[in-house]
Amino acid sequence: MKRIRINTGYIGLVFKNGNYKNVLTEGAYWLSFSETVMFYDMTKPFHPSLELNILLRDQALADLLTVVEVMDAEIALHYENGNFKSVLIPGRYAFWKGVVDYTFVKADLSKIEITEDININTLMRKEVQPYIRVFAVESYEKGILLIDGKLTKVLETGVYFFWKNAVVVTVLKADLRQLQMEVSGQEILTRDKAGLRLSFFAQYKVVDILKALIENKDFEKQLYVIIQLCLREFVGTLSLDELLEKKESIGAYMLESLKDKAAALGIEVRDCGVKDIILPGEMKEIMNQVLVAQKKAEANVIMRREETASTRSLLNTAKLMEENSMLFKLKEMEYVEKIADKINTISLSGGNQVIDQLKDIFVPRK
Repeated sequence: MKRIRINTGYIGLVFKNGNYKNVLTEGAYWLSFSETVMFYDMTKPFHPSLELNILLRDQALADLLTVVEVMDAEIALHYENGNFKSVLIPGRYAFWKGVVDYTFVKADLSKIEITEDININTLMRKEVQPYIRVFAVESYEKGILLIDGKLTKVLETGVYFFWKNAVVVTVLKADLRQLQMEVSGQEILTRDKAGLRLSFFAQYKVVDILKALIENKDFEKQLYVIIQLCLREFVGTLSLDELLEKKESIGAYMLESLKDKAAALGIEVRDCGVKDIILPGEMKEIMNQVLVAQKKAEANVIMRREETASTRSLLNTAKLMEENSMLFKLKEMEYVEKIADKINTISLSGGNQVIDQLKDIFVPRK
């Protein structure tokens, strides 16, 4: 005989000639020399060297174990004392009772929605990630959930988790912020066959996600083409001069033209306008020549107007001096004063004749 002791927190399984005999809990025992004991730590999962089904025939041993069976298309989340420990894949597992508080949450992977009571922090664990699909819808977005290609529901802002399986799950998302589209370098002919390049912008917003993503394909490309066609339609009805004069009215026309067509795409166009109108080189030269000619004509008109006004002023002055000798004499003295300002000295010759002439100039006659 031999004496063995089972310490606290351990279990012993007795085998005789290789066959399982019985289970031993904490305490001291006498065994024959033909019997052997295998010790198991009760804080660890039970991994027997013998088929579990055979061991479970012993009711005493079965009462000491928690057996978890995970079927195909299932997983089990394994918790110890309330803390997540591992993911159990399909199979049979045994855990000792009494020392560690084991809990398990089974999940059916054949479903799409995660209906089990599983904390989001657990779902984000790297051990769980291979079994779930994660989709994030940002605060400026809306999403559409498609299951096997079938529209299921509209997703608001948030993070969504789905079990990973053979079912195809797709989330389409649309940006709900105000966006801007540039239509640059459009080569268009005016009504008078003048070629030009036009750059246009449109500010828009998705207002109906179902129309934008489900009823239409590549709604932004479609909007781009619609803007191109409306621009050509408008510009083609105007001559170059009319277009340059009505440049500011293009935005209003385009807003009205795009309203219904954009609504069919689930889009609202909020603002638009022309950024640039670029003329070819020879057209620029012609326009510059026309502009120079116009400015010269305007300058000539202004010069003629000033000359006419000056002549009219001189005529009025002459009439006044003719009618008033004193005014004529004052004007005469004004010019003499201007001449005197330019002279430093005056030399007189000719005797009294010069003095008499100056007297005639500066002394008014009675």
